[in-house]
Amino acid sequence: MNGIDEIYSKLSKSISKEEFVEKVNEKVEQMGGLCDEKTAAMLVAHDLGLNETGRSSQKIADIKSDSGNVNFIAKVVSVFPIREFTRSDGTTGRVGNLLVADETGSVRITLWDDKADLINQGFIEINQNLQISGYVKEGYSGVEVNIGNNGVLSQTDEEVQVKNPSTKISDIKDGMGSINVVGRLLDISDVRTFNKKDGSKGRVGNITIGDDTGKIRITLWDDKTDKMTELLPGDAIEIINGYARANNFNQQVEIQIGNHGLIKKTETSVKYQENFTAIADIVPGESYSIQGSVSGLGEIREFNRDDGTVNMVSNIYVSDDTGRIRVALWADHALLVDELDIDTPVQIIDAYAKSGFNEDVELSAGNRTRIIINP
Repeated sequence: MNGIDEIYSKLSKSISKEEFVEKVNEKVEQMGGLCDEKTAAMLVAHDLGLNETGRSSQKIADIKSDSGNVNFIAKVVSVFPIREFTRSDGTTGRVGNLLVADETGSVRITLWDDKADLINQGFIEINQNLQISGYVKEGYSGVEVNIGNNGVLSQTDEEVQVKNPSTKISDIKDGMGSINVVGRLLDISDVRTFNKKDGSKGRVGNITIGDDTGKIRITLWDDKTDKMTELLPGDAIEIINGYARANNFNQQVEIQIGNHGLIKKTETSVKYQENFTAIADIVPGESYSIQGSVSGLGEIREFNRDDGTVNMVSNIYVSDDTGRIRVALWADHALLVDELDIDTPVQIIDAYAKSGFNEDVELSAGNRTRIIINP
């Protein structure tokens, strides 16, 4: 009895063999290269109410290091690139990893060789629901499920509810990976193009999000920048599978979203309140947000950059109850002096503090700075 016949034998009282085979063929066509005939038969059996292996499907919370072979349904929440390695016999192997979750928890999936290739072939995506059968072992970072040539990793129509563990912004550190975070969208940059080393054009854009613990800048690359056209300040945003890197300019930690990351709107309620620093407490070397009133206005000055392009700068002074500070407005921000008067209320958000003339501290308002007039 072949594998399909064995699966059908458990369904023979509820469906004819011809209809079952037809459904299997339809499933193979529907799934493309993601499953073979036997796997398709298992999926059809599952659709008809029979578990593929004849055993009850498990929940992730019940998977232990001694569970042996397991069978469960879960949603993909993170995808990691595959890597190659050399086996002891000299052959080349391939391994990749996923993080999947259901409503009870999450577990790491390790894919070997042909199964790992599914990652690079684009068959596995964030938010995809998968039927998984594999064997459990203790990995470097805890329990993991291994999927080899005899394992099952196939898309299923069954919906999986996932409670993703979300990281608070204040807890995000340089080098962290698999970051899931929810925040309120505070700012959206323009998308910029650049030349890659291979001569192709790349795209990069930034957004800033905040939660009740702080705010953080998000960098989106290439196709991910398309999502920025769908977003508006004030939207609640969920980032899935980001990774944290310190910015080379100011050493502040940012989240990067690459090929295996995801950004989407969410209905989650997010509270955020801007943290303003008293002018007297500002020291060089950090970014700050201040609020106060305009107490001085300068003129717009144009100058040539080293690359021959023309830039602009103007200066204003802002005062609060604790002191007064000079603020350099760069590029398009420089034009704001024409909209400001003495005593105009203003907020300068995310400006970089440095030592200026006579060692006095001043703020530099560049392309990462938001300026709100009459807030």
